[in-house]
Amino acid sequence: MTTEFDNDFALLSHTMQEAGHIARRYFNNTLKSWEKKPGDPVSEADLALDTHFKEKLLAARPDYGWLSEETADDLSRLEKSRVWIIDPIDGTRSFIAGKPEFTICAALVEDGKPVLGIVYNPILEELYEAVHGQGAKLNGKSITCSKKSDLFNAKLIASRKSFEWHGWLESVKGATFSHVNSIAYRMVKVASQEAHASLSLTQKSDWDVAAADIILAEAGGITTTTQGNKLVYNRKSINQRNVISSGISFHPQLMKLLKTFGTAKSF
Repeated sequence: MTTEFDNDFALLSHTMQEAGHIARRYFNNTLKSWEKKPGDPVSEADLALDTHFKEKLLAARPDYGWLSEETADDLSRLEKSRVWIIDPIDGTRSFIAGKPEFTICAALVEDGKPVLGIVYNPILEELYEAVHGQGAKLNGKSITCSKKSDLFNAKLIASRKSFEWHGWLESVKGATFSHVNSIAYRMVKVASQEAHASLSLTQKSDWDVAAADIILAEAGGITTTTQGNKLVYNRKSINQRNVISSGISFHPQLMKLLKTFGTAKSF
């Protein structure tokens, strides 16, 4: 099926493949890195990838807006219907440490909603992609979320300590907990049934989740806040309060569990 986004996707796909080559050149080699602020690392690879995407995508689509973690925000993007949203490396800490637990994330957002996205781990050669209305794929093969609808024995990419703190463990008997440094990676693992849900209860930015959001949605999943609100992108504030991702069947149970989040009772 041909859509109006196919040319944009072809452009992004080619640019992403080139980005993978750049990332591999830096990975596990001597790498300059520093902190933008305490606890927020960045490397020369992040900046090289940011420049690569900007030069390729904006040259081809000069009328589109731009939002990237490594570019100073230009609010002229708010005047654009279509905006590229890029995270050159999601999981920079892992990248610097030589751990292949990072992704390169790129999305196109139209009127606040992602319409295509790619999340790529170029070291493990895992490429997740989606275009609105065309389903989600991992390395060219269709993927769908689990249809699991109960919390028991769930595979959760989340903090067990957080579940203990909030008193939620009793409701998820038999659940297993795991951690992945890149939130986009967590979300697409839900899309490919490696997990039933990913829960990040802290603030994230548009570039962290936009690409994975459309992939999860096209795989039959849903991404919301703890209050059940869908995420809206390219607003003046690029912050998302928190990010809950799961299959559609699993989501109602999560919302029941999370009703106490943020209340005095939950602390």
